[in-house]
Amino acid sequence: MSSTVIIIPSRLQAQRLPDKPLKLINQKEMILHVYDLAIRSSIGEVLVVTPDKAIFELVENYGGKSFLSKDFHETGTDRVFEGFNKFFSNKPEFIINLQGDMPNLNAKDIIKLKDYLNKKKCDIATLASTLESQLEVNDKNIVKVITKESIENSDFFEAIDFKREDAAKESKYIYHHIGIYGFTKEALIRYVNLKRSKLEIERKLEQMRALENKMKIHVGYTESSPLSVDTEEDLIEIRKIMEKNDKK
Repeated sequence: MSSTVIIIPSRLQAQRLPDKPLKLINQKEMILHVYDLAIRSSIGEVLVVTPDKAIFELVENYGGKSFLSKDFHETGTDRVFEGFNKFFSNKPEFIINLQGDMPNLNAKDIIKLKDYLNKKKCDIATLASTLESQLEVNDKNIVKVITKESIENSDFFEAIDFKREDAAKESKYIYHHIGIYGFTKEALIRYVNLKRSKLEIERKLEQMRALENKMKIHVGYTESSPLSVDTEEDLIEIRKIMEKNDKK
C-alpha cells in the first residue's frame, strides 16, 4: 500500500444538481473524469467512496476501486474517513480528499499538494488561485481564503480564515479557494473526532472546524482555476471548457 492515497467522496443527492457525478462530459461521466485525473497524478491508490450503488458499480466496471459507505455523513470529510478507516485500515500516512465535482483540475496540483504534505509542516494542506474580478470577490458561491502572506511565489503559507463574503475588507492576501485537501493521518483522525464548530455550521465550510480548533492549514498557489460543478450552468460551462481542451 502506498503512503499516500486519494479518496474521492461522491454521492447522487446534491441539492442544486442531482445525479451530478453521472452527468456526461465528452461522453464520459463526471466522476470518471475525476478518477482519471487522480490516477494521472500517480501518487498512490485512488478510491471513490459513495453511498450510491450506481456510482459504485460505474467505478468498479471502469476498472477502478470504490467503497460503499453508509448513507448519511454530516460532511464529505467524514465520508472520506470511512473509506480511510474501513478500506485502507487507517494505514496511509497522507490522505488527499479530492472533490468529485472538479473534473478539470490539473493532476500536477495533486502532486504539488502531496509533495508539501510530505514535509509535515501542517495538519492540512490545500490550494488556492487568483480571484479574477470583483464579481468573484463578491460571489457567495466562491469560497475565499485569507492567508498570512502572499502565496503567488509558489510558497505555502498559513490560512487565517475562509469566507464566502466580505473577505476583501480584511486582507490583501485573499484568494479563490480550491476544494482539495491533504491531511496527515493524525490530522484526519483528530478532525473527524472534533464536534462540528460554530463557524463551520454558520458558513457551511468544513475547514472552519479545523481552524477553530487550532489545526494548521497551509495554502499553496495554483495558476489553474478548476471549476467546481454545482449547477446546470456550471455543467454547461465545464463541457465547453473540456471539449475545447480536448481539441487542442
